[in-house]
Amino acid sequence: MGDTPADFLEFAHARSDQLFRTACLLTGDRHLAEDLVQETLAKMYRSWSRIDRTQAPVAYAHTVLARTFVSHRRRRSARERPVGRLPEDAAGVPDDPELRLALLDGLARLPPKDRVVLVLRYWEDRPVEETARMLQIGQGAVRTRSLRALAKLRHTLGDDLLADLEHS
Repeated sequence: MGDTPADFLEFAHARSDQLFRTACLLTGDRHLAEDLVQETLAKMYRSWSRIDRTQAPVAYAHTVLARTFVSHRRRRSARERPVGRLPEDAAGVPDDPELRLALLDGLARLPPKDRVVLVLRYWEDRPVEETARMLQIGQGAVRTRSLRALAKLRHTLGDDLLADLEHS
């Protein structure tokens, strides 16, 4: 692989599946998720020599992924709405296909910052402090955004559907 450091290749190979699952949840689109992971790994590769590998490069990768997603959503091209099949192998999504589709549709309707907070807090099961650090916002902002995003999701999905999800 030329000049690519072996430890970066090992890291990218070991973590790309997990990054891809998170990207699928954020974007709702398999192809856009692949692009997001590729962009994340490219950014990491450029700064690999400066990344302290004893200080959790996985957390750093998820931070880069979340920030790249939010900045991508700000771009003009992000207003396009691709259609097609939703990813079937997203981690943490219930087995009921109708519930899964409704949940992914509900997430897609949320603003990007709300979506990234919900995915990091509830799918990735990250604490408030870590989510705040990753998104460079205050812990109170994470809590507030989580509550409001869940309320929006509840309104979009309906209380019955969300109750089904919590019991899955």
